[in-house]
Amino acid sequence: MNYRFMGKTGLKVSELCLGSMTFGAAADREESFRIMDRFKEAGGNFIDTANVYSQGLSEEIVGAWLKNNNRNDFVVATKVRFGMGDGPNDMGLSRKHILASVEDSLRRLGTDYIDLFQVHAWDAATPLEETLSTLNDLVRKGVVRYIGASNYRAWQLQKAIYTSRQHGWEPFSCLQPQYNLLCRATEFEMLPLCEHEGLGVIPWSPLRGGLLSGKFKRGETPLENTRVGANKEVWERYNNEFTWNIIDTLSGVADETGKSPAQVALNWMLSRSVITSPIIGARNTAQLEDNLGAGGWSLTEEQLSRLNDVSELPVTYPYDLAAENQQRRGRVPEAAKL
Repeated sequence: MNYRFMGKTGLKVSELCLGSMTFGAAADREESFRIMDRFKEAGGNFIDTANVYSQGLSEEIVGAWLKNNNRNDFVVATKVRFGMGDGPNDMGLSRKHILASVEDSLRRLGTDYIDLFQVHAWDAATPLEETLSTLNDLVRKGVVRYIGASNYRAWQLQKAIYTSRQHGWEPFSCLQPQYNLLCRATEFEMLPLCEHEGLGVIPWSPLRGGLLSGKFKRGETPLENTRVGANKEVWERYNNEFTWNIIDTLSGVADETGKSPAQVALNWMLSRSVITSPIIGARNTAQLEDNLGAGGWSLTEEQLSRLNDVSELPVTYPYDLAAENQQRRGRVPEAAKL
């Protein structure tokens, strides 16, 4: 497996990140261990979890596995904002909740430090300075190595970057947004911003909950034991011609390359220079094995063009104007070419 720098930091992470949201839920402890063992064997060193995944059980499973491995060989990421208690301070990005949450995560993970500590979403109720100064203190103490954000809007991320810069605080090193062939609005502002500011990008749901995995065919109704089939709202949102045209094209490219649709969808993402590591999730080792086949090869320019064209979103003001201005200047930022 190849390794990439996390944004403009010196931290090297595997080009695929192992998401552990299934640990303790769809994957029991033993299967989760087998998944991490295989990921390690393939050269993966980047594992992402969160304090609330499976009510903390995901962190505990990752921590138990780390005890039998060299902790320093792995980059472990977790998150803070949401909580599992009912108290008034059991949620949010206040200093109180952040400090309590990091202590709980360290205990569950069985480690002295967290490599990447991410705010899970924006908290409008807490002053940004309170959140960022607390995160800065954690980095200075060595409890946290790097900090990042997830599910931010562009103005929120830019405000956080400028606020940290103004105070000389530790800046965000990466963003974890949703991004895939069915969700490319991230390209309008988020990806160009990350490229401009030098942030790594570790997208969640690169297969859109399995829709891009090859399991679903036009005209078929998803089984209830799948993530899409169990969520009627998601199915109603995506059961349309735009989605099926993408899946049809994806399947066609998969047939041409001899790869699975999931491998093609992930390889498409790996071709983006602004992307650091897509976060792959697996319920079992078979799913993981398929995802691991996404690297080590490249789609042709013609195949990339077909996937880009079929999944392209309508561009409206002001994004059309920005693209027009960039073309007038004779240059198009890498992220704008996506």
